[in-house]
Amino acid sequence: MGRKTPLTSLKQISEINLTPLMDLTFILLITFIITFPLIEQGIPVQLPQAQAESLNSDESQTITIRQDGALFLDDVPVTEAEFQAQMHALGARATERTIMVRADERVQYAVVVKVLKILHAEGIARMALVTQEE
Repeated sequence: MGRKTPLTSLKQISEINLTPLMDLTFILLITFIITFPLIEQGIPVQLPQAQAESLNSDESQTITIRQDGALFLDDVPVTEAEFQAQMHALGARATERTIMVRADERVQYAVVVKVLKILHAEGIARMALVTQEE
């Protein structure tokens, strides 16, 4: 005589197991949380290419020059007079700070030279031109 199985054991499981889906969702969430701060935000400029060593951006201040010649100091738009005043204030206390100049490769050379002259006139000796790797 065969063994009888209860009717409940023959029913298929009608529920979908959501545990693997939740695991995948949390892994994706954690991945985005970790990688999002690593994405560099800023004014979009097309940088020229060159070979150079990288700088520690924590100890630097960034000047961005757009193609139209607009100046940005740490992603904040400034006029030339405001830029010179802020560099004058920074010049006295910027002994170890590096000023990074991000200029669009299509910007006029005279605009970049003018910014570098202002930095030099205000006593800022540590400056770097930001480029893309070749």
